[in-house]
Amino acid sequence: MVSQMKSLFFLFIFLVLSKTVISARKPSKSQPKPCKSFVLYYHDIMFGVDDVQNATSAAVTSPPGLGNFKFGKLVIFDDPITLDKNYQSEPVARAQGFYFYDMKNDYNAWFAYTLVFNSTQHKGTLNIMGADLMMEKARDLSVVGGTGDFFMSRGIVTFETDTFEGAKYFRVKMDIKLYECY
Repeated sequence: MVSQMKSLFFLFIFLVLSKTVISARKPSKSQPKPCKSFVLYYHDIMFGVDDVQNATSAAVTSPPGLGNFKFGKLVIFDDPITLDKNYQSEPVARAQGFYFYDMKNDYNAWFAYTLVFNSTQHKGTLNIMGADLMMEKARDLSVVGGTGDFFMSRGIVTFETDTFEGAKYFRVKMDIKLYECY
């Protein structure tokens, strides 16, 4: 009886691990086409001592002594989103949410935010969350819902760092592909 239970346990573990390996593979060429896709630029200006008027984000925690990679730092933001790389272009949306640094041995952050659209082209929101593995050239975050023009949308946002000026300013290219559109 014990031998049968061990066999069943190992079979269960094998099935769980094999499913994990299969689901971690790259998507096949039969990947569905997105129902909607567009590119936007996310601009972030971190609050400093002398730039209250220009700042679009602020660190609300910054624990000391937890490594060289900002581990534990939490940043709240209300950042402009544009159609091009120019920070002074008319924003098509606002990114409102937070990110925190969650790795002690490299730069890595976890994002949760809403793109709030209020333009002639789009009205509504897209909710985005996931890990930003900053050292990778391209990183995917999940679109987990939306409202208005993006009602119940699901998809992927591919981040690519476009410009990085230390902690003061960064710009991220967001390639948004929606696979569920209503």
